[in-house]
Amino acid sequence: MDKLLFNIPPTTYASLSESERYLLEYIHKNIDDIATMSIVTLSEHATVSTATIVRLMKKLGYNGYTSFKYRLKQDKKMIDVDDQLGDIDENIKRAIRKNEEEVLKTIQLQSIGQIEDTVQKIHDADKIYIFARGFSEMIAKEMTVKLQVMGKTCENHDDPNIIRIKSSKIKKSELAIFISLSGETLELVEACKNLNIKQVTTITLTTNVNSSLSRLSDMTLLGYKSDYSLFPEYEVRSRLSLNVIARVLLDAYVIRTNNY
Repeated sequence: MDKLLFNIPPTTYASLSESERYLLEYIHKNIDDIATMSIVTLSEHATVSTATIVRLMKKLGYNGYTSFKYRLKQDKKMIDVDDQLGDIDENIKRAIRKNEEEVLKTIQLQSIGQIEDTVQKIHDADKIYIFARGFSEMIAKEMTVKLQVMGKTCENHDDPNIIRIKSSKIKKSELAIFISLSGETLELVEACKNLNIKQVTTITLTTNVNSSLSRLSDMTLLGYKSDYSLFPEYEVRSRLSLNVIARVLLDAYVIRTNNY
């Protein structure tokens, strides 16, 4: 199975050393610059040894740092470097590019193998529960409707008490999907812990690789979150990256379902 960038199972993540986890986070935050860095330059900037870089690349499923950089360079070809926004106000241009950045970097973070495995889990599950809170609820509702249209038995819950109760009743043959920007929503983390005890498969869509949900879930699909926000005093950051993941996942499910 391909393990591109950060979409690695909890068992692999648990095997990472502290320095490897730090490096993983550094790459995530500086992904635009990594493709042009030599292994020595990355070592100096991230303050880790070149041996640590090589070990992490191996654990991510690459032959080495060179193959990792090659993947990044290939993905950068998707970006239109021509200035098509020249006549637009600079602030609006910045907003447009923020959204472009979130979409492109989220796509870079996806693994074909991870998507395929998730689609298989959805297909095999007797029933699917989707849990989300706040602005992530809109994504959860869209996923629920589309899965129901495809013939899957699917429930969507956003009430904290119902989430806690439902998580204690889900069967091993069923599946739970969590959608959380931070990956730290208390009731979702509590529900995921309950499901771990019951050995129920859990999947998380988040932008935080080091979050509690990411560590607890069997599978994590990671999106990119920009630091730029037009509402810095409120927790209303864009869920665009999570929406992209949800749509890619559901499109893949439709394609694969027609072949099962």
